[in-house]
Amino acid sequence: MAAHRKPKQHPLGGPAARTAATLALASAATATLFEGSGHAEPKLTPAQVKAKVDQLYHDAEVATEAYDGTKEKADATERSLGELRDEAARRTERLNSARNALGSLAAAQYRSGGVAPELQLILSSDPKRYLDDAAFAERAGDRTATTVAGVRKQLAELDRLHARAEGKLAQLRGQQSTLRRQKSDIQSKITAAEALLAQLTAAERVSYEKAESAGAAPAESARATRSAVAPRTPPVAVPGSRAAAAVAFAYSALGKPYVWGATGPSSFDCSGLTQAAWRSAGVQLPRTTYTQINVGSRVSRSQLAPGDLVFFYSGISHVGLYIGGGQMIHAPHPGAPVRIAPIDQMPFAGAARPA
Repeated sequence: MAAHRKPKQHPLGGPAARTAATLALASAATATLFEGSGHAEPKLTPAQVKAKVDQLYHDAEVATEAYDGTKEKADATERSLGELRDEAARRTERLNSARNALGSLAAAQYRSGGVAPELQLILSSDPKRYLDDAAFAERAGDRTATTVAGVRKQLAELDRLHARAEGKLAQLRGQQSTLRRQKSDIQSKITAAEALLAQLTAAERVSYEKAESAGAAPAESARATRSAVAPRTPPVAVPGSRAAAAVAFAYSALGKPYVWGATGPSSFDCSGLTQAAWRSAGVQLPRTTYTQINVGSRVSRSQLAPGDLVFFYSGISHVGLYIGGGQMIHAPHPGAPVRIAPIDQMPFAGAARPA
């Protein structure tokens, strides 16, 4: 006889299930509300965008100068490594010549009665195995001992060159790794700045560009733009001087794009521009802002003359070429070409006169 049992209820069935479902829906709605409000970011004003973009470009320029310094060291290391490898090749050629001389000696001995065991070993694929035996010189004749001693010396010198080359190679790889990190850092800051600028409307972007080119706040852009106007030809300061040649070069670079790490002739970063300008005048400046400030003689702001290098920010992260009248020519940052600007648009840090 079949037993009539009451169907087993699920723990969350009936009223309990309806209550749980109601709570779940309420929780989901609340979570969605908070999630939406948590991720919503207020729209930045043009002034706030400019402040953030200026900071990002400044940070990118600091990173660029660090990159330039590392690149200069890496280039020097690579040149040194090439020189060591060239020297090792020359030493190897001389070593082979010495071994050929030993071969001639061995042939002569063979014709006169066989090759001495010493020479068999020295001409083997691993001559160092026998050269390390100090008793060799006592058993070999004077001529053989002198020749083998020369080979032994060359082998030792070649080993030292190879060790130095290996050290330089390891150093270069470390510098290249640093360059990759610095490059990534620069690019991330520039990308972030470009994303912020993309938030501006067309009218806001025009206002930003005017203010940025003059180095002034948006409300002062018209007045600042007028104050930034300067002659498009070099001032006649010291005709025929190296400074005049450097200034003339800077004028010729007006309008060329800023590219971090570039030293011309078609694009520049800030220290690349000043380096190229003074190179055209026959003066070789170091690569970075923080090394360029130490060249020549330091001058005060009140003593500035056309051709002087003017530096900005406490970390000496930006440089321009003074052209007189409180103006400079500089490569500002990505998106802003080489231009004339007032030197008081950034925190002045010092000046140097290369020649």
